Amino acid sequence: MFSPASAVDSQEHVSITINGKETSVRAGLPLALALMEAGITPLRHSVVSGAPRSPLCLMGVCFECLVHVDDSRNVESCMIEVRQGMSVELANGPRPMESAP
Repeated sequence: MFSPASAVDSQEHVSITINGKETSVRAGLPLALALMEAGITPLRHSVVSGAPRSPLCLMGVCFECLVHVDDSRNVESCMIEVRQGMSVELANGPRPMESAP
């Protein structure tokens, strides 16, 4: 969980991968803010209208900041702290259908 005190004046950086591209971001930030600081917006597009979506509430209520992190799909990026080596994929379109057994 994110701790605001850990990121206030952090000059330390960590390396994460965003859509296959390595990027340096400030350590201690929620992932959503780190992505915005890196100029990554929008984070996804609406599956209904295709409208761009970006973080809105930054407290885990709106679900506008969903991304895929490591092997987890649809993670609220405002609710997790960025960490060294994190792999982030922006959500692109509707979730793929699971194939039936």
